[in-house]
Amino acid sequence: MRTFMDEDFLLFTDTARRLFHQYAEDMPIIDYHCHIPPREIYEDRRFDDLTQVWLGGRNADGTVFGDHYKWRLMRANGASEDYVTGGMPPYERYLKFVEALEKAPGDPVYSWCCMELQRFFGFDEPLTLKTAKKAWDLASDKLRNDPDLSVRGIIKKSKVRMIGTTDDPADDLVWHDRIAEDPSFETKVYPSFRPDKAINIDKPGFAEYIGRLAQSVGKKSLNSAEDVRGALIERLEFFASRGCRASDHGLDYVPFRPAPVSEVEDVFKRAMAGEALSRDDADKYKTFILTALGRAYSRLGIAMQLHYSCSRNVNARMFRLLGPDSGYDMIGQESCGAQIAAFLSALDETGECPRTILYSLNGTDNDMLVSLAGCFQSGDIPGKIQLGSAWWFMDTRRGMEDQLRSFAQGGLLGNFVGMLTDSRSFLSYARHDYFRRIFCNLLGEWVENGEFPADEDVLKSIVRGVCYENAERYFRL
Repeated sequence: MRTFMDEDFLLFTDTARRLFHQYAEDMPIIDYHCHIPPREIYEDRRFDDLTQVWLGGRNADGTVFGDHYKWRLMRANGASEDYVTGGMPPYERYLKFVEALEKAPGDPVYSWCCMELQRFFGFDEPLTLKTAKKAWDLASDKLRNDPDLSVRGIIKKSKVRMIGTTDDPADDLVWHDRIAEDPSFETKVYPSFRPDKAINIDKPGFAEYIGRLAQSVGKKSLNSAEDVRGALIERLEFFASRGCRASDHGLDYVPFRPAPVSEVEDVFKRAMAGEALSRDDADKYKTFILTALGRAYSRLGIAMQLHYSCSRNVNARMFRLLGPDSGYDMIGQESCGAQIAAFLSALDETGECPRTILYSLNGTDNDMLVSLAGCFQSGDIPGKIQLGSAWWFMDTRRGMEDQLRSFAQGGLLGNFVGMLTDSRSFLSYARHDYFRRIFCNLLGEWVENGEFPADEDVLKSIVRGVCYENAERYFRL
């Protein structure tokens, strides 16, 4: 029997162990997509205990913040919502979480939590109800007192070179400005452009959001789709001036329904008047905005990330109670490969197709997306269009292996830009370690099976590229 999560965790061959420990383990991190708040980086927040850093809680308006991966486990174990998102004492909430973890073999959340305890707090035992108090006392003391475990300390300890936050076009980016002006903090923190609220014309709150977007560009109102397009481009240029390296789109599906501008304007006016739209009409407006942004991304050198096939907020009662991003989303089944191809083709037609990373929450799309990406490569940069890392519900050992195998079998794996946390927790940098182990183990398996040459220089280049250097090049760092 192997030792629990030792230094060779998930590394099952001599080649895998050598590749990880010699080339991957100490590489710095580029976390190009996450959901951590830049204000907490600037203010160098300290956490009081594991509950704060792992489970989060509720805002004053009743909405929630925290890691919904963990919340789902607690709910599946029968915990009431007061334990999951707040209300009960922190230690009692933590124990309810540990109680659920004991029943979670095979779930990456268990591995991630133990890796975080090991790497940040020096706690090497399995996390169970038997060890919970010991882990709590050790971690909570260090979170409150260890100078290396403030937010900035965690980032430095994790060797993070760049963080790409997720930001609304109307945000003033004041916290990014303050971080950039602080010479004591070396990690680059760049905003990422997330214009979902301006694109989702068929979702509640669209008209109200357009009012907020208008204010961000100094106008009383935006009276046309063309006005919205202009405002978004203006904000994107502002983001670019603050170092923006990537956009991010969280779409139910990727639409492509070109239409005359007159039809788009009619759709916009009806939406602003509160009229319900058909999917076809909504897609006309979405296509108009997405196409304009795609061209702007190309001009400004900003990578475009498209996340799709998530069915969000499917529990209506809990959505009304807690709001979005509270753990009530599921894998969707959107077959939109043809639309993605048509969208990229339209941009390519005029030489304005930006670097693009494609993520489907449904793993059955992996092979399709790899084949699609191969249709739009160019001499701009290796791997210009590529399959994104295993995302959300696919962010598991099997999901990562499936994504890597699809990328390898249909694309060029050596150009993959690698892992991201997509997380709301500052301790989640351990997920890069988890990914690197899985990647090195898979590559080592191919070498030891005689499927790929045991050329050390070639292997070193691939490992360093996927773990760090490809992202450094791709995001112009």
